[in-house]
Amino acid sequence: MSLNRRDLLRASTAIGATGAAAGMAGLGGGPAAHAAEGGPAGTGRPLRVHVVLFDGVEELDFAAPYEVFSASRFFTDRAVEVRYVTTSRPGFVRASYGTQVGVEHGWAPQEADVVVVPGGGYARREDPGVWAEIRRGTLPRALAAAPRPGLTVAALCTGVMLLSAAGLTRGRPCTTHHKARPDLEREGGVLKNARVVDDGDLVTAGGITSGLELALWLVRRELGADAATGIEAMLEYEARGTVWSR
Repeated sequence: MSLNRRDLLRASTAIGATGAAAGMAGLGGGPAAHAAEGGPAGTGRPLRVHVVLFDGVEELDFAAPYEVFSASRFFTDRAVEVRYVTTSRPGFVRASYGTQVGVEHGWAPQEADVVVVPGGGYARREDPGVWAEIRRGTLPRALAAAPRPGLTVAALCTGVMLLSAAGLTRGRPCTTHHKARPDLEREGGVLKNARVVDDGDLVTAGGITSGLELALWLVRRELGADAATGIEAMLEYEARGTVWSR
């Protein structure tokens, strides 16, 4: 399989970052060590991640998790498949600041291990974004019907309000963008003062940039610590804030 120039550069960085992480930890195998131990990297089935897009979605909300999950394949022996999906007809989605993104895949949570729901447009109720999706109802209904054993539903920023509209956060620990927290609590969410809140099959995160932490946490949980620290080294970014988990 051939790699493009960007992939080659990333792969080179990944090899160096993985070696550095292994050296600091006194390990010789990086992801291979997890495989030998029967850890996350040794799982035979691909990790399948679907990132949901809709008109008005915030660019960084979806791009940061997509980048982290896509890059994780350089740091694990487990295959990772990442795709954008939509509950509308596949085609182009126009994001909050005008970016047009092609979405080739329709809604198929039965084919995913992790579904990530970004936010966007919450402050502008009449514009495309979260409020428009709540009024339309298609995405909240799809989310309400999605949960099943083996699926983690994750959301960040005001995308958590789409989960709330679907009834998925009621009575459960969660968080969202600071301006939407009163709404989330009023709708029955149990707010936690953390950047990422992991309640097992429901994982939520705070405002826009916390998509990095959400994805890094899920990579750590699903693929192992070496994968997460390798991605941090590649991105030159250190995860910050508190992770609340049971």
